[in-house]
Amino acid sequence: MALANEIMGSRLIFERSSSLASPFQSRFSIKKRTQRTQFSINPFDPRPMRAVNSSGVVAAISEDLVKTLRISTVGRKQEKQEEEEKSVKFKVRAVATVRNKNKEDFKETLVKHLDAFTDKIGRNVVLELISTQVDPKTNEPKKSKAAVLKDWSKKSNSKAERVHYTAEFTVDSAFGSPGAITVTNKHQKEFFLESITIEGFACGPVHFPCNSWVQSQKDHPSKRILFTNQPYLPSETPSGLRTLREKELENLRGNGKGERKLSDRIYDYDVYNDIGNPDISRELARPTLGGREFPYPRRCRTGRSSTDTDMMSERRVEKPLPMYVPRDEQFEESKQNTFAACRLKAVLHNLIPSLKASILAEDFANFGEIDSLYKEGLLLKLGLQDDMFKKFPLPKIVTTLQKSSEGLLRYDTPKIVSKDKYAWLRDDEFARQAIAGINPVNIERVTSYPPVSNLDPEIYGPGLHSALTEDHIIGQLDGLTVQQALEMNRLFMVDYHDIYLPFLDRINALDGRKAYATRTILFLTRLGTLKPIAIELSLPSQSSSNQKSKRVVTPPVDATSNWMWQLAKAHVGSNDAGVHQLVNHWLRTHACLEPFILAAHRQLSAMHPIFKLLDPHMRYTLEINAVARQTLISADGVIESCFTAGQYGLEISSAAYKNKWRFDMEGLPADLIRRGMAVPDPTQPHGLKLLVEDYPYANDGLLLWSAIQTWVRTYVERYYANSNLIQTDTELQAWYSESINVGHADHRDAEWWPKLSTVEDLVSVITTIIWLASAQHAALNFGQYPYGGYVPNRPPLMRRLIPDESDPEFTSFIEDPQKYFFSSMPSLLQTTKFMAVVDTLSTHSPDEEYIGERQQPSIWTGDAEIVDAFYGFSVEIGRIEKEIDKRNRDPSRRNRCGAGVLPYELMAPSSEPGVTCRGVPNSVSI
Repeated sequence: MALANEIMGSRLIFERSSSLASPFQSRFSIKKRTQRTQFSINPFDPRPMRAVNSSGVVAAISEDLVKTLRISTVGRKQEKQEEEEKSVKFKVRAVATVRNKNKEDFKETLVKHLDAFTDKIGRNVVLELISTQVDPKTNEPKKSKAAVLKDWSKKSNSKAERVHYTAEFTVDSAFGSPGAITVTNKHQKEFFLESITIEGFACGPVHFPCNSWVQSQKDHPSKRILFTNQPYLPSETPSGLRTLREKELENLRGNGKGERKLSDRIYDYDVYNDIGNPDISRELARPTLGGREFPYPRRCRTGRSSTDTDMMSERRVEKPLPMYVPRDEQFEESKQNTFAACRLKAVLHNLIPSLKASILAEDFANFGEIDSLYKEGLLLKLGLQDDMFKKFPLPKIVTTLQKSSEGLLRYDTPKIVSKDKYAWLRDDEFARQAIAGINPVNIERVTSYPPVSNLDPEIYGPGLHSALTEDHIIGQLDGLTVQQALEMNRLFMVDYHDIYLPFLDRINALDGRKAYATRTILFLTRLGTLKPIAIELSLPSQSSSNQKSKRVVTPPVDATSNWMWQLAKAHVGSNDAGVHQLVNHWLRTHACLEPFILAAHRQLSAMHPIFKLLDPHMRYTLEINAVARQTLISADGVIESCFTAGQYGLEISSAAYKNKWRFDMEGLPADLIRRGMAVPDPTQPHGLKLLVEDYPYANDGLLLWSAIQTWVRTYVERYYANSNLIQTDTELQAWYSESINVGHADHRDAEWWPKLSTVEDLVSVITTIIWLASAQHAALNFGQYPYGGYVPNRPPLMRRLIPDESDPEFTSFIEDPQKYFFSSMPSLLQTTKFMAVVDTLSTHSPDEEYIGERQQPSIWTGDAEIVDAFYGFSVEIGRIEKEIDKRNRDPSRRNRCGAGVLPYELMAPSSEPGVTCRGVPNSVSI
């Protein structure tokens, strides 16, 4: 006992065996790096280290002390006794950081006090430390004795955001290096475990970045498994962790059966069969997305039962009840509060029926009434504020809602009209938004004129030929012929003909919806700006409308043609808003990333280097997608109510997935080349030349793409010295295979899927995923209110076609063109509902993590060289932000700088909370 006290009271001397090397060190000794990489603050040289044994660091007493314990004797019995005496016990200390909720309801408070009481009588939180080594006697991982978190009951009333608890483990000198820890929560209530740090081993502190909810044992009897921050490829997993590595993945996969509980951590796949609600009404039935008829990516499985009227449809969960996503994917508290506060702005959706009926059909009379939404507020305009203040105590909750009698729902002025109230009316601004607005990813170079449809004439009739002629545009080409303009790469187009035309008969049969399939021809001026020179408006050749199936509108020459031109631009804006929301934003970032995220959790261990790389780029995506299925893309949801396509919106999205989406074309350089906006040029930065030199989305996007690509390459090359390591990485190959064959099953046989055989393959795949989750989503999302909050700029739907002289409506149009214009726009209710939604979608929450940031930046990985490289990446992101600010002050860049011109900041990496029209979060989080 005295000897033990002497050992614990003095400084232990830790040594590393020189006889064996760990898998982690072996990799580093093979991959010596003396060159400085772009993101290395320190060179990637292996730091001087003593050799370690196969399990890492071990605790041992000094050689002299061992000699004092050794008894010189012979025989097997004496050797066994000697071994036991060498294995000296010592203690290590754990510090667990638990994050408290800021606000608790009565039930949560009651359960917390109950847990504090039962903790005193032995119903504790129990930890067990697991070594990287296997005990040769039991062939099981070495384990410490169980230890409890101390002082839980004493600290239960702490108001601090983070509370630190301690525990003491007793281990022996042969324990080896800790590799995992198990947690058993014997309380009634779950808790959020942020991290655990073990102190007392020779290697220094051992970190467990947990960031996870630990459920009560009564709900989830199995022990919770958590690993250290040390990354291991599957083949390098220490023997003591191999079984636990696979067991934890099995837990996350589940068995594919039963309905999921909100406390579960199970990741699985399903089709989109929960969009409709046929039990309420046949009109609310919607087709299943995912399968031969309507191809679509897969979403997270919930296991809910089928509806009564349709066995193939899943029963819906309506607000305020939550949709299932794995527990760790749910919004954290600050995010929940931000989202809830924003949702209150959408209160019109749930107002009393009399209020809804009174404004449903009300049109704006003039532009001043739209302005009043920002100056006065909706309820003051309607004369209803006193009544609504009594019914909805919102001013106490949402600071942006006015407490005074100035009006309850007063929106912030959108940026598009903040610098120049009438900028949106100008043709140059209309064209500028095609390269610097909220949807800058549809513009393409015109390669032949007139444009040609790719639709099948046997299905859609012979009238697919464009009505555009050279006569429509020849006077707008600065003296060039059409052929010269084509050869000089000065003709561009935003083409929505093929995506809308197959659906127009059904869309135009909806009450209050009218649409064309549009094509807009743009000309690149000598100043590097674009101007619209023709708009083609198409209807199906067999349309029931009295109008011609095709017409071309050109820039105005008089008052009548001016209003015609404004209406044509509004229809283009409506087409653009629908494709932006349903295809480019929802499908290409939200929905198409979900399978990669599900597969990552199912197939990549938390110890896997690639999981650690992807982790911040998967945050909140499953939750926001579940919210979208519940309220945005659902039958009679916001998208159906506010956008031209109505109930056919997701069918349009499915058609785009089937005919247009290709993962190999989702990276920025490939997409720019596919659209003809750039050509390969190895002499240029980023390896390509932009044909519109001042293309803000592409200019700034290429900076971020290159930074991400370099960071990913630095990271991947650290762990994969050669292609064979990638090909034999069972978890990595299972992740990619499942993402394709299950998550994107409707494209599983496509030949365009990139291979995953080489280092360059992996760099390309991971760079594309991170690009889509961060910069691409930010460019398509956070400008929705700044640009779309002023509805005339890009109306989400149109209610009337443009009259021609043979239409009965032409007379009323001539008599009061402004009234006709506003009767074509969304109604007051549709406008305010849309504004509330895009305001929510454009809002950054206080806990947002931006590109170049990570939770626990110094300990997210145990690889110190990679931590240094990530700090280098962060420095590069900061440099890019300064470059973007510089570009926005450069008067030669007319598409982002000038009188009344909005700067392009959607790719600027950082942002304050709120609606800022800037900021690039790590993930699709809203």
